Amino acid sequence: MIELEGVPELIDPVMVAAFEGWNDAGDAASTAVAHLEREWKGEVFAALDAEDYYDFQVNRPTVFMDGGVRKITWPTTRLSVVRVGGDKPRDLVLVRGIEPSMRWRSFCNELLGFAHELGVELVVILGALLGDTPHTRPVPVSGVTSDPDLARRMDLEETKYEGPTGIVGVLQEACTHAGVPAVSLWAAVPHYVSQPPNPKATLALLNRLEDLLDLRIPQGELPEDARAWQVGVDQLAAEDSEVAEYVQTLEEARDTAELPEASGEAIAREFERYLRRRDVGPPGGKPRPPAAGGLPKDEDEDNPDD
Repeated sequence: MIELEGVPELIDPVMVAAFEGWNDAGDAASTAVAHLEREWKGEVFAALDAEDYYDFQVNRPTVFMDGGVRKITWPTTRLSVVRVGGDKPRDLVLVRGIEPSMRWRSFCNELLGFAHELGVELVVILGALLGDTPHTRPVPVSGVTSDPDLARRMDLEETKYEGPTGIVGVLQEACTHAGVPAVSLWAAVPHYVSQPPNPKATLALLNRLEDLLDLRIPQGELPEDARAWQVGVDQLAAEDSEVAEYVQTLEEARDTAELPEASGEAIAREFERYLRRRDVGPPGGKPRPPAAGGLPKDEDEDNPDD
C-alpha cells in the first residue's frame, strides 16, 4: 500500500495526467498540465523512482548548479495536488512526466495505487497527435473512453482504435480494467508545423478540460501566445506558395466537414464557457462585459477552441 504523508484529505479529486514523448505532439499536453500546476501553484508530493522506468541513454539526466553545488535532475514522473476554488471547490491531482522506457504495466499500477489511495473519482489523460488540420482553424479536440456508460453520460466517443499505442492508451486501459473511470482528450496538431511549443493546441485542451469538469481554468498568457503563434505560422506559410496552397486545401476540407457543428454544438459550448467565466470573474477583478461581437476578446473566433 502507498502511504502518503503531508497530503490533506481531498475534495472530489480528479487525476489529470500528461506525458512527454510519443503522445505529446507540439508538447501541447504536457504544457497544459504544467500550466495548471503553475497557475494553481501545485505542490509536488510524490515522484516515481526513475531507476524503475527510464533508460537514461534515451532520457538523459541534466546537471545544474544550485548555490555553487552541482546537482542532477533525473527524468521521472511527478505528482502534485492543486485546489480549485469557487462555489464547489475540488482538487486536481496532476501527473506530469515522460513516457516511460520500460515496465509500463508496473508504471500504470503505481499511478493507480496513488489514485486509489487519494480517492480519485476520474482520470483524465491529455494527449496530442499530428493530423491533417489547418493551423488557421480551431484545434480539434476529441474525448474518448473505453467505458460505454461513461461515453453516454459525458457525451464522449467510445474508442474503436486499433494499432500501436503509447502510454496514454495503456494507462486508459489500465484504469478501465481497475474499474476507475478514465477519459482521454486528444488535440490534433498540424503535421506541417509540429515543432513545440503549440500554445493554440494547449489552450484547446484546457478549454475542453474546462467543459468536461465544469470548472474555470485561468488562461494566463495562453490566449495571447496562441494568437502570436498563429500570426507567426501565417507569415511562414505566406512565404511558401506550396504550403499556402496546401493550407487552403485543408481549410476547405475542414469547413465543409464541420459546418453543422460550427453552427450548433460548438457555439453552444463556447457560450456556456463564456457564461461560466462571466459568473466567476477574473481573480481580483470584476467580470468582463461581452465585446461588441458578443463574446469577450479572448473568447472570440480568434481564440483556439475544441
